[in-house]
Amino acid sequence: MAQKKGSADDRAEMSFFEHVDALRPHLVRGALALLVISVVAFFLKNLLIDDLLFGPARPEFPTNRLISKIGQWMGDASYQAGHNQFQLISTKLAGQFNLTLNASLVAGLIVTIPYLLWELWRFIKPGLTANERQHTRSFVFYVSGCFFVGVSFGYFIIAPLALQFFTTWQASATITNLIDIGSYLRSVLSTSLGCGLIFQLPVLVYFLSRMGIVTASFLRKYRRHAIVLLAITSAIITPPDLMSMFLVILPLIGLYELSIRIAARVDRKRQQETDF
Repeated sequence: MAQKKGSADDRAEMSFFEHVDALRPHLVRGALALLVISVVAFFLKNLLIDDLLFGPARPEFPTNRLISKIGQWMGDASYQAGHNQFQLISTKLAGQFNLTLNASLVAGLIVTIPYLLWELWRFIKPGLTANERQHTRSFVFYVSGCFFVGVSFGYFIIAPLALQFFTTWQASATITNLIDIGSYLRSVLSTSLGCGLIFQLPVLVYFLSRMGIVTASFLRKYRRHAIVLLAITSAIITPPDLMSMFLVILPLIGLYELSIRIAARVDRKRQQETDF
């Protein structure tokens, strides 16, 4: 809990409204940073929309080139990722403006995540003990790192696979794919941000372990159950084909195993502190 500044003996617990008052400057600075980055992204709309947002749909995208090479290696030269034909359309008057605005806001959020977390850390820091500050000192680094890795995984792996599957699937040869830009935007961004959240698993396990809610033995005991849940999760966030599920579930299992190691390390430290 945040406390008033002063000596250790004179610090008093703050009321709810004092907490709100202390939080306000952090929120203002965070909102300003988000606004500035979003405005910059808005004016760089050609880079943001054409190069980044539409990148996973193009044949020259790194993942699509790799998938095409794998298809050729397997003897299927006709399998060319990113060459699928579909047309993006806007069905609303402000459709393209809203696309630019929403993409700019999401880009601003992704870029400013470390600063927003740092402002959060600055708010809660006065209420932490010296020991708690030491154990949470790298909070911003690890949470931001896991988030960026997850977003990159969703953008470079899941998004192109999903686009490849859904734009090549045919219920009938008489149907032409005219995809609304809002649907395309939601698919790419929700996939990327969703993976960013999923990759927070090791950080979540660390804090649950510090609070004594989760232990390494608990995670090992329910490993099989967790793998089933991870398989279900990968099936939800990926297109319904085995290759996509396989590419997603492996990193998720790796995250779970990493979480076990993190929990075991926390358990050893807690045991050493108890023995001491």
